[in-house]
Amino acid sequence: MNGVREKFGAFIRRERESKEIGLREMAKIIGVSPTYLSKVERDEFPPPAEDKVRSIAGIIGCDADDLLARAGRVSTDITDIIKRQPVELASLLRTANGLTTDDIARLTRQAQKAKDE
Repeated sequence: MNGVREKFGAFIRRERESKEIGLREMAKIIGVSPTYLSKVERDEFPPPAEDKVRSIAGIIGCDADDLLARAGRVSTDITDIIKRQPVELASLLRTANGLTTDDIARLTRQAQKAKDE
């Protein structure tokens, strides 16, 4: 997609349809009206609240953090972690900016190892 991420609504619609899940069925599972979900999927309404986005992620089988990012949000547990150590974590994130996915995975493993020790 030329580096441009698909919009939230278009993404969930495509994923829902690829899994042959009906609009009404998914709306019922996540606790919204089919009309509302249809408007979200057409990007006429903004993405729903975090709990609904997490439910959608589970239904369509994608990572909740990825779907939240597509919705323009960050998980509340992440923001809570950052608020506890804002200076250090801001520095860490700025330093990690530009690293490859493999570099970040290696850094994550090292951090987990340090945490476990």
